[in-house]
Amino acid sequence: MILDLGLKGKVAIVTGSGSGIGRQIALTLASEGANVVINDIDEGKIKKVASEVRSLGVKALEAKVDITDWEAVNSMVENTLKEFGKIDILVNNAGVGAFGLFADLDRKSWEPDIKVNIYGVLNCCKAVIKNMIERKYGKIVSIASDAGRVGEPYFAVYSGAKAFIIGFSKALAKELGRYMINVNVVSPGTTKTPLVEPLISNPDIVKNMLKAYAIRRLGEPTDIANAVAFLVSDVSSWITGQTISVSGGYSMI
Repeated sequence: MILDLGLKGKVAIVTGSGSGIGRQIALTLASEGANVVINDIDEGKIKKVASEVRSLGVKALEAKVDITDWEAVNSMVENTLKEFGKIDILVNNAGVGAFGLFADLDRKSWEPDIKVNIYGVLNCCKAVIKNMIERKYGKIVSIASDAGRVGEPYFAVYSGAKAFIIGFSKALAKELGRYMINVNVVSPGTTKTPLVEPLISNPDIVKNMLKAYAIRRLGEPTDIANAVAFLVSDVSSWITGQTISVSGGYSMI
């Protein structure tokens, strides 16, 4: 779906774009004319999505980078600047979530939630903002979750990590607004991706889940990607520090 948001020639880094929501964000931005840095830790997925992006007539830079590693993230940003000369957009999409009652989880099982969802976002934001400040232009959108807005049992650490993203983004928006940098959050509800496939494979479970959604369906990656495309465009230039739930009415905060 082409929205004609004026993204032609923009340069976007999309973390975790090897599959799921991140892949669709990368393809949606590419369809609008943006050049995209495809980041993931799975090289095969990176190459596949990069090929899909290039087929849309734009450039793709492949970046097999663990976003919890500051040096690696910094190198990804440096390589992006060498290739394109600028960074207009950062989409912090990569995320993980440990499932289970917090009392039953050991530290090792929930550490990735903190490292990816918190340190990954911090690393990527820190690495890109210098160029954005110098150019007095930039769009940062982080993918949180409605779990971070309402709290989800069996996802306690994940809920807390996603709540961090919301609070951090508000503060960062206040710091960077003077440089014409917009910082916003998209907060999905349950969306059909490989990450949640084990949870939604049972039709009876899905039927019960949908009772909490005003619009009685689960999300599609395109639902999230379209919201991101809007927020990284200049159409939304006076929107910053906001968290927009794209969740079929699951949360209405």
